Amino acid sequence: MGAGSSSIAAEEGGCSSSPRKTMVVGLGDMPESCVASVLMYLDPPEICKLARLNQAFRGASSADFIWESKLPSNYKYLLEKLFGQVPPNLTMKEIYAKLCRPNRFGDGTKEIWLDKRTAQLCMSISAKALTITGIDDRRYWKHLPTEESRFNSIAYLQQIWWFEVDGEVELCFPAGTYSLFYRIQLGRAAKRFGRRVCNPEHIHGWDLKPVRFQLQTSDGQHAMSQCYLDEPGNWVNYHVGDFVVENPNTPTKIKFSVTQIDCTHTKGGLCLDSVLIYPSELRDRLKR
Repeated sequence: MGAGSSSIAAEEGGCSSSPRKTMVVGLGDMPESCVASVLMYLDPPEICKLARLNQAFRGASSADFIWESKLPSNYKYLLEKLFGQVPPNLTMKEIYAKLCRPNRFGDGTKEIWLDKRTAQLCMSISAKALTITGIDDRRYWKHLPTEESRFNSIAYLQQIWWFEVDGEVELCFPAGTYSLFYRIQLGRAAKRFGRRVCNPEHIHGWDLKPVRFQLQTSDGQHAMSQCYLDEPGNWVNYHVGDFVVENPNTPTKIKFSVTQIDCTHTKGGLCLDSVLIYPSELRDRLKR
């Protein structure tokens, strides 16, 4: 009995000669629910990076509640606007990825996408969706194919007295502050021997008077700016103004214009690509 007692005591005291196994706990042993709760506070690109760590993180990174928290509150409206319905049998992660891709609507003349990091809405409106004075007269304007536009087409002004381009759009924007830009270039770009060159032919009149940009919204917001067009050969995003959306479930109609209607001189040599609507906090990503 004494021998038995001393044997038990030795084992309890850690003096046994038999080896003891030490349990090693790593990140892979964390419950997926705990991992998912942490991932919810990260940006989508960070979530996707951590998903490559191990199986636990990979499983947790696909949790619906994580990706639904990243989506705009009116994401179902956006899905119905773009696709006619909420696509069935898609996970929230798949819905997020679908909305982050450029999605056309309005006869293919408008695009919407979500910024991948912030899930904020961005929009581009083709020149073909705008009302351009004189667009039907080829002496003044013509549409040109190009790889420099996301719509593969721009409107080119040769010469005109009355320069005016108007547009409007109506949408339930997610709540936030947005900036509106006209994407314009002086001169017609082309490729020669594999290099991009700009043809300055027809550029005239823009240094005599500034152009005026305006926007107004259906809830009474107004903005106006003016400047001289410059930087021939470069696409420039000219800032029109900002507007604020407070209720994401109420449609906001925005009307916007750019004009130079001093008929004492002609103006020409201008390429018009599109109108951009960007979250104001992301506007620095756009080159002026």
